Amino acid sequence: MQPTILDRLAETIETRKHADADSSYVAKLLHSGHDKILKKIAEESAETLMASKDGDAQHVVRETADLWFHCLILLAYHGLTPADVLQELERREGVSGIVEKASRDAGEKG
Repeated sequence: MQPTILDRLAETIETRKHADADSSYVAKLLHSGHDKILKKIAEESAETLMASKDGDAQHVVRETADLWFHCLILLAYHGLTPADVLQELERREGVSGIVEKASRDAGEKG
């Protein structure tokens, strides 16, 4: 099966984990630590929300791409890949959101 753009980006991010932070944005962000990555995701989330509020579809696409890219960096930080997220989405496919949420809530209480 041909790798998707998410797979290719994840592979690039993985190779940049040990790169020089002066030559790679990804390396710089990863070397800056968890809090910096989380802050960047919060920033990109806010920018996505504001683009949506403005109603500019192309701006929404660009900001969502930024958000997804930074989420890929977060996944790499935790040793995860897009395949892990896709597997979870497949697990949830066809399950009511209400039922799925209730099953998570029950697991947290138990």
